[in-house]
Amino acid sequence: MRLDPKTLKFDRDGLIPAIAQDEESGDVLMMAWMNAESIRATLDSGRVTYWSRSRQALWRKGETSGHVQLLVEMRIDCDRDTLLLLVRQTGPACHTNRRSCFYTAVGKTEEYELMGPMY
Repeated sequence: MRLDPKTLKFDRDGLIPAIAQDEESGDVLMMAWMNAESIRATLDSGRVTYWSRSRQALWRKGETSGHVQLLVEMRIDCDRDTLLLLVRQTGPACHTNRRSCFYTAVGKTEEYELMGPMY
């Protein structure tokens, strides 16, 4: 059965959060936004495409960096208002050249970095 984006709960801007997770390790790599058009582009091509709020344009992950995300599976949460993308990641997922955008941990008294840049 093909996904009908009309069955998803988008916010007032027509966006839905999408969490990218490495399909092999299970690491959470990043969170970005998708709209109906980027969901269709992702499902049609197999390359993850997001919606860039700052550029107001489709953003195919890796088109400038080469750090591509290939879609393995798209999942929808129980409320149909968040997507989980199981991906095959090439290179770092974060624009800071870290494997994951979630590299800062918060302790009781301070923040600390869990990982440095890959390159």
